Amino acid sequence: MTTISRRELLRSTALASPLLAAPRIVVAQPSVKVGTAVLGDYSLAGPVIVALDKGFFGQEGVKAEFIPFRGGPDLLKAVLSGDVLVGATGSTDILVFREAGSPIKMIATHTEGNHFTLNVAPEVADVGDLKGKAIGITRPGSSTWVFARMMAKQQGWDPDRDVKIVPLGALDAQVAALSRKEIAAFVWGDGGAVTELQGKSKILMRLDRFTPQWISQIDYASEDAIRKEPETIKKSLRAIFRALRFMKEHPDDAAPIAAKRLGWTPEAVLRAHKISSPLFPFDGSISVQALGSMQDVLLEYGMIKKRLPLEEHVAKEFTPVKLV
Repeated sequence: MTTISRRELLRSTALASPLLAAPRIVVAQPSVKVGTAVLGDYSLAGPVIVALDKGFFGQEGVKAEFIPFRGGPDLLKAVLSGDVLVGATGSTDILVFREAGSPIKMIATHTEGNHFTLNVAPEVADVGDLKGKAIGITRPGSSTWVFARMMAKQQGWDPDRDVKIVPLGALDAQVAALSRKEIAAFVWGDGGAVTELQGKSKILMRLDRFTPQWISQIDYASEDAIRKEPETIKKSLRAIFRALRFMKEHPDDAAPIAAKRLGWTPEAVLRAHKISSPLFPFDGSISVQALGSMQDVLLEYGMIKKRLPLEEHVAKEFTPVKLV
């Protein structure tokens, strides 16, 4: 009788069984952090919130964490340090930061056009009613400051004499000043939907009426991350754009998801959706013409001092974002 050793038996069994011969290898998903310059803006934070809740990051092979910041400069520090892989911010930030020497590049549009809003006291019926009144903005040199001055100039007013532009900071301070009648209006993003539903203000218009070609918000990454982690960046962008598609196609389902993290009511989210969703990007492609218009405005208002080659601001390999 032929006998075989234990070693030969194990070897023959392994060869006969694919499961034993080729043990399953589990590849860990890369962990990334996605940051936004602020939380209280639906078009900025909403897509990241929805992408996390719906599992879109995981389906793209990425384990993601969302971190909202207290402003563009704080987000920039996190992106440059490598703590945040993809940042979403006001697009003028990128032009300003790059002129200052920050090694970052735009990777996709996040909100096209200009989604900022003019929010007024309930008794204000028209832009013309604001002549001689005070308008609240966040701070001098901010996008809200630029938009207030552009609006005044297009009305034929002197922005330094015919209106008073008042830096007030956060939304709570704007609304408090409006209620005390210290200002008659303030410039904000789509978060004005919250105070409008509370009866404290009303959205008179979206400000793309007063601006040339524009990009409200942009996704960006550090040049170091673009070199080292391009595939992870692409996966993160696909998750965000899947969320944007879901928000456009199913706003009633997306609203409660965004509302919970934003701290808004679903009704406020749907009002913000009405304002901003027409500007949701299709595939993230970045208009160089819009960047040129924005650069011209920033130069005119002294927010940047020199004209940089526009093509150098963009990492072209990430757009168009293609979804299955």
